[in-house]
Amino acid sequence: MFGKRGNEGLGKVGAVSAPPPPPAAATPASAPAVLVEPARDPGRHQVTPPPMQAPQRRRPARTEEYYDTKAQVFSALIDTIDLSQLAKLDAESAREEIRDIVNDIITIKNFAMSISEQEELLEDICNDVLGYGPLEPLLARDDIADIMVNGAGKTFIEVGGKTVESEIRFRDNGQLLSICQRIVSQVGRRVDESSPICDARLPDGSRVNVIAPPLAIDGPALTIRKFKKDKLTLDQLVRFGAITPEGATLLQIIGRVRCNVVISGGTGSGKTTLLNCLTNYIDRDERVITCEDTAELQLQQPHVVRLETRPPNIEGEGEITMRDLVKNCLRMRPERIIVGEVRGPEVFDLLQAMNTGHDGSMGTIHSNSPRECLSRIESMIAMGGYSLPAKTVREIISGSIDVIIQAARLRDGSRRITAITEVIGMEGDVIITQDLMRYEIEGEDAGGRLIGRHMSTGIGKPHFWDRARYYNEEKRLAAALDEMEAKSKEI
Repeated sequence: MFGKRGNEGLGKVGAVSAPPPPPAAATPASAPAVLVEPARDPGRHQVTPPPMQAPQRRRPARTEEYYDTKAQVFSALIDTIDLSQLAKLDAESAREEIRDIVNDIITIKNFAMSISEQEELLEDICNDVLGYGPLEPLLARDDIADIMVNGAGKTFIEVGGKTVESEIRFRDNGQLLSICQRIVSQVGRRVDESSPICDARLPDGSRVNVIAPPLAIDGPALTIRKFKKDKLTLDQLVRFGAITPEGATLLQIIGRVRCNVVISGGTGSGKTTLLNCLTNYIDRDERVITCEDTAELQLQQPHVVRLETRPPNIEGEGEITMRDLVKNCLRMRPERIIVGEVRGPEVFDLLQAMNTGHDGSMGTIHSNSPRECLSRIESMIAMGGYSLPAKTVREIISGSIDVIIQAARLRDGSRRITAITEVIGMEGDVIITQDLMRYEIEGEDAGGRLIGRHMSTGIGKPHFWDRARYYNEEKRLAAALDEMEAKSKEI
């Protein structure tokens, strides 16, 4: 089945550092990022971490001798194997075929290797041919939230809210760029010197960003935001200490009664994960349209249309922007519009949609507080070239957004929902807001974990009370607010 290919096979692959694209069946296992990291003091919403996963086998540091051996074995493999026939096999059969041939090569060339070293080499070569090379062990780990590759020799991972250096490295920048090209080609995109910046996604929805030379001076920079296979729920966020049970009930009601919601937070604060949690409370008979730069939302409703932006081609044509998507989805009879991330003038179209019958629409935005979120929205509208008076813009904002939910990644690595803020209207030229709940930091424990608690502001009935009554949620809303206030007065 597998005949000698000689230079023909090598020509298709290029070099050891640039193995061929994997067959369609080879899909890496990866997982979504956890929004929150558990903490330690139940009295202050710092909970005991869940049981640790089985310890991951730590791979020994690779030597130059190892990479030289791997290069020789890989070159012999490419001269021996018929890649066109290999592509017809399923992933497991292809892996077994490669292992058999590599074992024969090691025996014939008489490489001095222990059994464990041989197994490591077999695994690495299978990953190079069928998967994403050195990234495969990291993609298989469910405890990693982010993978950050800074050129061939430096790879960092985020585990438990902390960034640490991994032992993983690439043979050279050529191999790294080849893997980047393999990832982005799966979604019809490309990355090279003429198009050095690219956003893409892995088959499981994990978000990928690549920036290549000449923009990246020290070699390609690859960033992967992983997502868990099992989508987080608000109940899990309660167990992790990101929110209290009463706060979670409040968020459920906000999602259920079709409040227009903006989720605000910094990079890595868990905005998208929180957005996924809120969409659980959308009625299953509602038509929902999502607009994203890189599709990553995991809505479970049956009536969902997913839209994704498109970058320009090499001639600079064919770009589809977020604003194009938001404008178009208004013609698709949506009942809710979900924008994965608002970055520019498309915010004006989203606000118009919120204010014209698409109640319950949601989006995320990068900002550090609810008040800053409103200022950023105002700035984005100005970026679109709209010459509207400032008061008119603020009236549009206050008339469109009902609730701002603030998420934060604290300095100890934990994620918390730090504020649930209601937009209640205008007073003069100023947008008036009120906090329904906020998170107050009180100190830190001996291990460096921040100690804090979620506090009610005791405002009584929120501005969306009548909406809750319309959906028969006023009793549950009143109970949650009373419970939050009672707990806030305990200390």
